[in-house]
Amino acid sequence: MVRLARNRGSNGCTMRITQLNHVALHVADVDRSVAFYRDVLQLAPLPRPAFSFPGAWFQLGGDQELHLIGDRQYEVISHHRGNHFALMVDDIEAWERYLAERRFEHLPRKIRPDGAYQIFLKDPDGHFIELCTPPGVATQSAK
Repeated sequence: MVRLARNRGSNGCTMRITQLNHVALHVADVDRSVAFYRDVLQLAPLPRPAFSFPGAWFQLGGDQELHLIGDRQYEVISHHRGNHFALMVDDIEAWERYLAERRFEHLPRKIRPDGAYQIFLKDPDGHFIELCTPPGVATQSAK
């Protein structure tokens, strides 16, 4: 069990971050991005409030979300060693086969120094996404 650190804020109160709630990405074409996240990454769509701008929401894992905002006006600056977000996957080999069979461009699988596997791919706007396993999986499977 991971214990959450408690920090004393500048006002003297003890507070903590409990979890990541959502990731928001600005996209140029909501329909194109919806197709990618729904069909390629197989994320489940979520209901979205009636904002005054286009967008879409998806489920990430248990209770985190991906929010697409359809008003991208600037160049996306993302790189697998820079701005990206990571999604823990259940079977990295199955994901690697899936991406290869569908000829979806991705970087070859790598092993991080902590023994986690990782595969990087880009969404239609150029946002990098890491598919990864927990640390130690690569070293355990080599035994």
